[in-house]
Amino acid sequence: MARPTPAQFDKKKIVAENRRARFDYYIDEVFEAGIALTGTEVKSLRFGEGSIAESYAEVKNGEVWLVNSNVPEFSHGNRFNHEPKRLRKLLLKEREINKFVGATERKGMTLVPLSIYFNSRGRAKVELALAKGKNAADKRATVKERDWKREQGRLMREHG
Repeated sequence: MARPTPAQFDKKKIVAENRRARFDYYIDEVFEAGIALTGTEVKSLRFGEGSIAESYAEVKNGEVWLVNSNVPEFSHGNRFNHEPKRLRKLLLKEREINKFVGATERKGMTLVPLSIYFNSRGRAKVELALAKGKNAADKRATVKERDWKREQGRLMREHG
């Protein structure tokens, strides 16, 4: 019998986070994916370098690829260094990949990386979300709601 998946992923060290994604998209489902890296990429990520601010994931030929993620070259990598903005393969189960294909083609959803982190076993993982884009009015509503919650907390502290 399969072990149940944890509700929250076991994140030990968060390397890169895409905080803007939660503002720009409605997050539907969140998945944990492994990421295929070279040696110098792992070393660079362990030093806390890396960015996924403008990155996204796409499905090509039954495989999921992380596009436009930036892992800078390792300072001591000499000639074996990697290319900073190369495509990186995400390691997922076939059932999850089929789910992504259906959602992106039929429902118009996007695959957005939320964070890159190392789990408790020291493996690099990507938190990948199936998301739908917000329009300008939705973003304004989000800002309004966030400001109201902040003001509400302030009022409760003062008068509470």
